[in-house]
Amino acid sequence: MAQRLDDSDRRPVRILHITDTHLHAAADGRMRGVATYETFRSTLERAQGDERWPPDAIVATGDIVQDESRGGYERFRASLAPLGVPVLSIPGNHDDPALMQELLDTPPFQVGGERRLGGWTLILVSTFLQGEDAGGVGKERLAALDAALARHADSHVMVCMHHHPLPMRSAWLDGVGLRDAAAFLAVIDAHPQVRCVLWGHVHQASDRVRRGVRYLSTPSTCAQFLPGSEFFALDERPPGFRWLRLEPDGSVETSVEWVDGAAVPARSAR
Repeated sequence: MAQRLDDSDRRPVRILHITDTHLHAAADGRMRGVATYETFRSTLERAQGDERWPPDAIVATGDIVQDESRGGYERFRASLAPLGVPVLSIPGNHDDPALMQELLDTPPFQVGGERRLGGWTLILVSTFLQGEDAGGVGKERLAALDAALARHADSHVMVCMHHHPLPMRSAWLDGVGLRDAAAFLAVIDAHPQVRCVLWGHVHQASDRVRRGVRYLSTPSTCAQFLPGSEFFALDERPPGFRWLRLEPDGSVETSVEWVDGAAVPARSAR
């Protein structure tokens, strides 16, 4: 028997997606020429000035810090805790998962797991591989994802992760993508309630539909990677973030916002 919807299930769910903040222990730390704490703060200020504020949750899909420092996570927590919004995060390849669990897994913060919001369930999947820039879900986490999706067959689902499960058509970047993408996509394909897959890592925006599922990547709050490049290169786009409106009917409305005026490095290649 289908579960009866209550009023909370009939309202849209608003999500603010931020990713790849690359904070440091020092407030003036830089990543590829960008003062990452400054651009992170500019991003938050822009989001708070939007008519869509406050969101039902902030989703942070990894690379929260650049230097795996305690101070970087403390800076992230101190910036977001006063906002009074749940902050759901997962580790990226630059993160320290143990420090994240210690510092970012007490309400309003949550690392990994699941979160029910209205008629939607957000499932946070770690793709972290120790010592690797590439990512992987692995058999154990894939089995956990499959089980979680089975438990939430009564709701729409958005899966959040760090590494990209679809190719970005950029040779160097696809070399550090999700190694077991085919196995991951097979699990997604088996559960028709999945409506959206959301990730970071690629420092650029993309929006595609595959087998009826929306696949989205979001720009970094600091520097961006040049789309379609064979070798590593930086784009001249400013910091960015994404708003999502998850509708009761399972559809997704979304827009990427660019923080114009923030300092970014000139385009460069290696």
